[in-house]
Amino acid sequence: MTLTLTERTGARVLVDQLLAQGVDRASCVPGESYLSVLDALIGSGVDLLTCRQEGGAAMMAEAWGKLTGRPGICFVTRGPGATNAAAGVHVAAQDSTPMILFVGQVARGMKHREAFQELDYGQVFGTMAKWVVEIDDAARIPELIARAFRVAMQGRPGPVVVALPEDMLDDVVTVADAPRADPAETAPVAADMERLADLLEGAQKPFAIFGGSRWDADAVSAFTGLCERYAIPFAASFRRAGMVPAQHPNYAGDLSLGANPALVKAIGEADLVLIVNSRMSEISSQSYTLLPIPSGSQTLVHIHADPDEIGRVYQPALGINASPRGLAPALDTLSPSAPRQGAWVAEARAGYIDWSEEPKQNPGTLQMGQVLRWMRDTLPDDAILTNGAGNFAVWLNRYYRFRTFNTHLAPTSGSMGYGFPAGIAAKRAHPDRVVVNLAGDGDFMMTVQEFATCAHHGIPLIVVLVDNGMYGTIRAHQEREFPGRVSATSLTNPDFVALAEAHGGFGQRVEKAEDFADAFSAAQASGKPAILHLILDPEALSPTATITGLRARAK
Repeated sequence: MTLTLTERTGARVLVDQLLAQGVDRASCVPGESYLSVLDALIGSGVDLLTCRQEGGAAMMAEAWGKLTGRPGICFVTRGPGATNAAAGVHVAAQDSTPMILFVGQVARGMKHREAFQELDYGQVFGTMAKWVVEIDDAARIPELIARAFRVAMQGRPGPVVVALPEDMLDDVVTVADAPRADPAETAPVAADMERLADLLEGAQKPFAIFGGSRWDADAVSAFTGLCERYAIPFAASFRRAGMVPAQHPNYAGDLSLGANPALVKAIGEADLVLIVNSRMSEISSQSYTLLPIPSGSQTLVHIHADPDEIGRVYQPALGINASPRGLAPALDTLSPSAPRQGAWVAEARAGYIDWSEEPKQNPGTLQMGQVLRWMRDTLPDDAILTNGAGNFAVWLNRYYRFRTFNTHLAPTSGSMGYGFPAGIAAKRAHPDRVVVNLAGDGDFMMTVQEFATCAHHGIPLIVVLVDNGMYGTIRAHQEREFPGRVSATSLTNPDFVALAEAHGGFGQRVEKAEDFADAFSAAQASGKPAILHLILDPEALSPTATITGLRARAK
């Protein structure tokens, strides 16, 4: 391989490395600490979204990481810009998403004086990022950026933070570009697959749980094919339902907040539990009650791309270090010695259908179950749905059925405000697809300023905003612990229709589920960023919880 040495500024070297790694878009809030990079991006072909707050910018980059499997890119300025962006870095960490946050830094000669907006980024991001590096020598930019991409993607993916001293970006160096970095795929050894085959052969009621990141459509197909051959029902871990088709006959639902009790019961009755690339964190494990810790009578098989996740909480009978793509060819080789009975699968599937089919009546005029059913039955198969955190998402978890790979963007970290910037990122990346952000009023207001980003860049995202005038999740906990004593959970909201129109967007108020279809069609026809303002009765905290009911149970 011939390397071409080129004389360039550090900023130009940096942008050229992004291009070499296949970066075609990035988000930012501009700052004086990296003006040279902003200049170098001119004419580069990188689609740069100018955002209104660094948290939203970082969440957009995280969403691109989820959609592509390669690091989403975000640029922010030093100090307060970096700390604002920490919200998105935390999402990427807990969601196992590849992402690189570039942050400005003071000039090298000013370090360690607490200069203007100076921070020690290793200290600030050390518990969130997989790696934090400050580039003091422009000649090392190709080396360190290539490493940053690998670290972000390999093993259990996550965020990397790269600090850029302001004066370093103007240094002129003669260096070659680094080649494109692709993550190493880990594959299982033959002995482990033989052991897995033996365990599956002997299981009477196996159950599979998948999750995490690093999947592609072929890896999903290999996993579902194994489940078909061995008659294994399977469930998605928290926020991963959009990875597999819900219409698959072995699909039994997702382990989310408000999970189906029948699903939880079925997993408890399984004699073998196969976990593929999920770390089974607090929500998926139903507050660490789903499986015994450290082990129990069930045979546990845990397959994960990162060996450090195997045995972190649960001690498996068989642990296999393999990424989903590395595992897929090995799964394709496994078949039972005789056809398997499907009654166990049919029972689990029936439990899911019963749970998600008929909308449960909620208090008030607007019936959220009907709204989600309409979206489920009407939106195209490749529609992308996004959401942040809040009780409103329980309706989505229960009633919507994802049908195409990688069509759900939501935070396993439970970060409010995530869904809106994630929706912006998805619509920017896929302008020809329907993208809907389902948001709560408290959730949406966390990153509401990015509606200006939508308007500025002409991104016609549709926001379905569920307004019950409160922080609903916290209010539910409050009513359980302190019934009737409301503190800090009530909200006064703006006129969201007027807010949309003030930005040149489309807005419409919806008070009945029967009016939702026409409102949605009008939003699509407008070609503008849109807010459909759904008025939900405050009593309706979730499909199964009301304020009155929680108070009654607490007495």
